[in-house]
Amino acid sequence: MDVKIEQSWKEALQDEFDKPYFESLVRYLHGEKAAGKVIYPPGSQIFRAFDLTPVDQVKVVILGQDPYHGPRQAMGLCFSVPDGVPTPPSLRNIFHEIETDLGVRMSGRPNLEGWARQGVLLLNTVLTVQAGMPTSHSRIGWQEFTDAVIRYISDHCKGVVFLLWGRFAQGKAALVDTSRHHVLTAAHPSPLAGGAFFGCRHFSKANQILQQEGKSPIDWQL
Repeated sequence: MDVKIEQSWKEALQDEFDKPYFESLVRYLHGEKAAGKVIYPPGSQIFRAFDLTPVDQVKVVILGQDPYHGPRQAMGLCFSVPDGVPTPPSLRNIFHEIETDLGVRMSGRPNLEGWARQGVLLLNTVLTVQAGMPTSHSRIGWQEFTDAVIRYISDHCKGVVFLLWGRFAQGKAALVDTSRHHVLTAAHPSPLAGGAFFGCRHFSKANQILQQEGKSPIDWQL
């Protein structure tokens, strides 16, 4: 199957695109759109995380669950929304932790493309959602696909830092070879976690690990 995605990822994941589950997934999405249902993010942005962060540039992986389901929010990068859209509560907490951890002042811009272009793969484990219906596409095949993405990174990259926030993301830790990579876990940044995310210092820790691996650190300040 010919999928429009950044070339290095296209080559890395071609076997997945050719599997029956992925063909079924694509048929499902086409059927939903034909039925008049609104799907987020727009089709051109479904693989945005991959387009901005080629395979050989991945230094950090942040896992989200599924896209925002409100108008104008989802843009193909977990936790990120376009400029001009109000910053979601979880992202506000992420920014607060960065400010506390690194002693910097965040601009408040909610668009995280600047991280993605530095090698932070902002990966939702489910890449689409029906408008107004969170987790509505959690069982159509996306998790099989993104599990394969995580395994590919684990098997073919080295020294990647995985930031797993909350129980759902932490469930993916078993896919990562910790003899080759680094896994940092914390509570989810959602306000529902009661502030348990604060104090994890994942941003300074990730940069310290990257420098130990001989890689350039991430400029987290936006």
